[in-house]
Amino acid sequence: MLADALQVCHPHAAGIDIGEAEHWVAVPPGRDPQPVRRFGTCTADLDALADWLIDCGVTTVAMASTGVYWIPVFALLEARGLEVLLIDPRQATRAPGRPKTDRLDCKWLQRLHAYGLLAAAFRPAEQVCVLRSSLRHRQMLLTYGAHHMQHMPKA
Repeated sequence: MLADALQVCHPHAAGIDIGEAEHWVAVPPGRDPQPVRRFGTCTADLDALADWLIDCGVTTVAMASTGVYWIPVFALLEARGLEVLLIDPRQATRAPGRPKTDRLDCKWLQRLHAYGLLAAAFRPAEQVCVLRSSLRHRQMLLTYGAHHMQHMPKA
């Protein structure tokens, strides 16, 4: 069997399927009576998610997201001292036998991450992220200003 041939690289790994309205989280079996849980997206829910992962002894987390909903979860878990990997969801979908629900998808992510089969997406250093967000904000202000200037002659 393939599972017998693979070695567990990350025994304290968790998997998170990030969604717009809810996040599904899976921890290794035996860490909690309910190893798969659903969390909301509000700050209190994210704090509960981080507390639960730490209580379960998780040290590394793999999360898959197609939008920008991963950013607050990533920042919070990283601030709590967990190793967080943002993965391209296409990595997990390429494997045959992939589950089709969010509940099962987080278990699949946890399993793949435990075996070391997921690679993290590139995430620049924190200073680069701050600079990039400042530049994006500046560009948005310039764009909005240009639109308002176009309305002045009409007035």
